[in-house]
Amino acid sequence: MPGALSASGQLWKAGVSDGAYPTRQALAWDVVPMLRSEIAALKQDGCAYIQLDSLHYVERVADNTIRARMIASGEDPERYLDELIEIDNAVLDGASGEGVTVGMHMCRGNNRSAWHAEGSYEPIAEKAFGQLKVDRFLLEYDTDRAGGFEPLRFVPAPKMVMLGLISSKEPELEPVDTLRRRIDEAAQYVPLERLAIGPQCGFASTFLGNLLTWDDQQRKLELVAETARRVWG
Repeated sequence: MPGALSASGQLWKAGVSDGAYPTRQALAWDVVPMLRSEIAALKQDGCAYIQLDSLHYVERVADNTIRARMIASGEDPERYLDELIEIDNAVLDGASGEGVTVGMHMCRGNNRSAWHAEGSYEPIAEKAFGQLKVDRFLLEYDTDRAGGFEPLRFVPAPKMVMLGLISSKEPELEPVDTLRRRIDEAAQYVPLERLAIGPQCGFASTFLGNLLTWDDQQRKLELVAETARRVWG
């Protein structure tokens, strides 16, 4: 499901939307009850896993270019981060428990094998990892654009981290030994039993998808399974 600010960020247009909503955050607060209603319906239908894709953590607050633009325009990235966490937590209030696992995915763009943001998780890590009401984080880590694993030191127990070490953008397969080495590096900050591995994002975040064939996607998923067996047994 989309984060409320991710959705409103796409819909809100200066000079148009501000006739009804002065900011994208104001629009997001009207999206919150819609998402809460959907979560309630999913739980009633027996859904055991709910995931928010809330991208402004890394697409805005932690992005090297956008963060600088926010500051230059008089916008406070730290205040925006606080509002973002508050809005996402309002959506997720009551979502977990009763056999339901809640995840939060963050990535830097995934359309036609392209990307549009880069920067470490460090600017958002302490607040977001510590305060968000989720059971696990699904984090993009397939390239240097995401920075190192050091920000994972802020992930409190018992929250888990899915390391998105495998690209869903490029067909080339990552070497298993390289993936195992990187998992070992991440385990310096989060214990191995609270780590997992997967693609850095979906294969079709938009209806256009990425530049991979069905066979490419199958091989990527087989790589996920093979690496997981060799690391966790």
